[in-house]
Amino acid sequence: MSAPKKRIEIKLEGNLDSVELAEELVLCIAVASGFDEENCHRIGMSVREGMINAVQYGSRQVREKLVRMSVELLPDRMEIRLADSGKGFNLADVPDPLAEENLLKSSGRGIFLMRAFMDEFDVRRSREGGTELVLVKRLPSAPQAEAL
Repeated sequence: MSAPKKRIEIKLEGNLDSVELAEELVLCIAVASGFDEENCHRIGMSVREGMINAVQYGSRQVREKLVRMSVELLPDRMEIRLADSGKGFNLADVPDPLAEENLLKSSGRGIFLMRAFMDEFDVRRSREGGTELVLVKRLPSAPQAEAL
């Protein structure tokens, strides 16, 4: 029989005060799940960047426009979802922060960091019409996927 899933879901106000709360909550779960300091930093930074985007672009910093966050522990990974109620965006439209013309711009750096720090990163349309970020980190005790 497989291990049961563990999941927490919360709704956070659409303002910048919620960013730190989301990061702290996820870090507590990451530490309890056995992630080392470096991976905890990567997970925390990814959640921080995702929440900042959700609050700034999705909720437009309107307290009543909530951001939904879920953290699910599966046998092999931690899966974090951040969903806002904004108009959504196309990932292909985000400028490459490493392109020479964008080096001094701040736009796109959060997406770049989330992609680099997490094992899986996806942007989807949420059920409510906004954006849902999916951030996945393999658990330290999980077997590594074999190379194809």
